[in-house]
Amino acid sequence: MGPAITSQPVHTVAHEVHRLAVDVGTSFQDFRERYERAVPRFDEERFAALARENAAWATVVRATHENAPHGFIIYWSFDSSPLMELAGDRGRCVEYLMGNHVIAQRMFHHNPGVLLYAPLRTAIHTTPEGRIWFTVDQPSTRFASFGDPAITEVGTDLDRELAALLEYLDVPVPDALESETAAEAPNNRGSASGPSRARPTTRPAAHTHSRNRP
Repeated sequence: MGPAITSQPVHTVAHEVHRLAVDVGTSFQDFRERYERAVPRFDEERFAALARENAAWATVVRATHENAPHGFIIYWSFDSSPLMELAGDRGRCVEYLMGNHVIAQRMFHHNPGVLLYAPLRTAIHTTPEGRIWFTVDQPSTRFASFGDPAITEVGTDLDRELAALLEYLDVPVPDALESETAAEAPNNRGSASGPSRARPTTRPAAHTHSRNRP
């Protein structure tokens, strides 16, 4: 006989997640191009070669820094717009998996299950009113659900990296990120669009939505 199973076969964790929605203040195509320049595609061939060579982790770290000049890499993307147009819909949405495997490894070391939420899922999409939004779940609210301080700390670091990326892209940084980063992550990476553009104060710049996830 095998060992007796003493733990419950199903584990349910209820936790609050904050969805951050940022009005990018420009056209869909303009922001998509700037975002994809700032967050390059995963260099699959290079990292596959490092895996085959059994490269030192320090080599992986250096390669990752080169692949992610602003902290993040795109591992996957899908533009659903052409398919949805077949149903007569005119909205647009491109979704991405954006992350950094070197940062993820710091959490994976404690619990490989963190990869459920890493890479982060992001989207650029239109609204019925014609506005363009960038949407992402706040990293720290995802990773805090594991109840491990070491993982929670990395989630907060990802908040800082996300704030720095949004600042580089010259879009509003949600208060949920800015409150943690204002004193610790000054913008020293320049801007994707040159000098900062003044933002109208009559429109909401960023929204935070909370939801409980079973």
